[in-house]
Amino acid sequence: MQLEPGRLRQRLEPLFQENFQKFGELGAAVSVWQNEKPILDLYGGFRDARREKPWTADTLVLVWSATKGIGSACLLHVLQEHNIDIKQWVAEVWPEFAQAGKEKITLAQLLSHQAGLCALDRRVDVIDYDAVIQALEAQQPLWPPGTAHGYHVRTFGFLLDELVRRIARKALSDYWQEVFARPLNLDLWIGLPEMENPRVAAIYAAKSGKPPEPKQFYVDLATPGTLARKAFTSPHGLHVVSALNNLAIRAQPIVSFGGIGSAASLAKFYSMLANGGKFDGQTFFSERTIAWMTTTLVDGLDRVFQIPTAFSAGFMKDSRKAARRIFGPSRNAFGHPGAGGSHAFADPENKISFAYVMNRMEQRVLPNEKSLRLVDAIYDLL
Repeated sequence: MQLEPGRLRQRLEPLFQENFQKFGELGAAVSVWQNEKPILDLYGGFRDARREKPWTADTLVLVWSATKGIGSACLLHVLQEHNIDIKQWVAEVWPEFAQAGKEKITLAQLLSHQAGLCALDRRVDVIDYDAVIQALEAQQPLWPPGTAHGYHVRTFGFLLDELVRRIARKALSDYWQEVFARPLNLDLWIGLPEMENPRVAAIYAAKSGKPPEPKQFYVDLATPGTLARKAFTSPHGLHVVSALNNLAIRAQPIVSFGGIGSAASLAKFYSMLANGGKFDGQTFFSERTIAWMTTTLVDGLDRVFQIPTAFSAGFMKDSRKAARRIFGPSRNAFGHPGAGGSHAFADPENKISFAYVMNRMEQRVLPNEKSLRLVDAIYDLL
């Protein structure tokens, strides 16, 4: 079914405006694509808390863990180009990884958060790349790999980056620019060039209030020694949201949570994925690689989030046991949300892609109703 742009705007614009009027949004943008074409772009509000700088069509903002989706796409592209299957062991391309019982962890297990490396015993700084990699090499899995899964909040991006460096001989942030961002003309960086800073919206922490569900997870998040707390705080540093507004930090290529870009560019990238890895006559991914993205590898109780989650190779999926679908009704949809409200996904069945970005965070780490109401409205029209 084809979305009709006029009807879509009529349906989504009032909901988007409500996000500002009723739900406390400061600045935000949403982008919807279908069949390689932008169907709807909305933006509004302000880039700053003083409400002096309006959010414009070319505003960029931190997308937090939505960066993991583009990082995963980079690694999968590297594997595709070097004819490496995700069933292979990580240690085959990264020999030093084979310490402390990790020699038989597969790329598939690592990409689907089953490796048991969601937290580090060694205290290392999140912007000391080499120290983080050495800590990951020495780290013993926190559960037998392949027997459970738990969201690798901070370590995931380093694992992706090091694998790209080992195989493609370049940093993931450079690979992203060369293979995807420049060919697709995307306003989306992992490590922001200094000249782009004037367009970036400042990011603001969530206002404190009653913790959302699941309650135990948010209690654990604030309790030293819990797995949730360890996963969200190792590697150490950059725990205060405002630190991410520092220009030197924006320039750091932090694959786990440092991507900065526009909703339109994020949706355009996912549009390529929603169209079988092809865009504007260029082919980026084979059918097999797209199948890695759409095929659920693990589904069940997440040891970190303490709710059911599901993952394919590098992307989040809707768990069959989830209380609320976040990627629409299609079973082969996949994507990656970011902390506080950002959200992006591809739906290959309907050739739809969606992205929502904002600068006032919510307390939730998974998508909230601000974006999910919009997703629901899109599919109501189908």
